[in-house]
Amino acid sequence: MTIPEITPAEFLQRRANGDSLILLDVREDWEMSVASVQGVVHIPMGQVESRLSELDKNKEIVVLCRSGRRSFEIAKLLQSNGYRAINLAGGILAWSRDIDSSIPTY
Repeated sequence: MTIPEITPAEFLQRRANGDSLILLDVREDWEMSVASVQGVVHIPMGQVESRLSELDKNKEIVVLCRSGRRSFEIAKLLQSNGYRAINLAGGILAWSRDIDSSIPTY
C-alpha cells in the first residue's frame, strides 16, 4: 500500500485552490496545547479506529502528527478502511519550519 505525502505548503495551496481537504491531527491533547494549526479535526491516534464514522469518506484526509510517523500509520489505517488519506510530510515540525515559525516545536 502506497501512502501519498503532501508538504504543508502543498496542503495550503490545494486548500486555496478550493480542494475540500480534511486536516486530521492525531496527536495527543497535551501536544495540541503546545502547538496547533487552525481548522483541524482532532482525534488522538489511539482513538481513530473507533471514531472512523466521524470522518467523511467523500473527502481527502490529510493526516498530521508531530513529525510524520504516526500520521503515516494512521493514513495506512484510513486507506485500509476505504478512505482517501494523505500523510502530511514532516508533521507540525515542518509546518512550524516552513509555514508559521510562531508555532512552537517540541
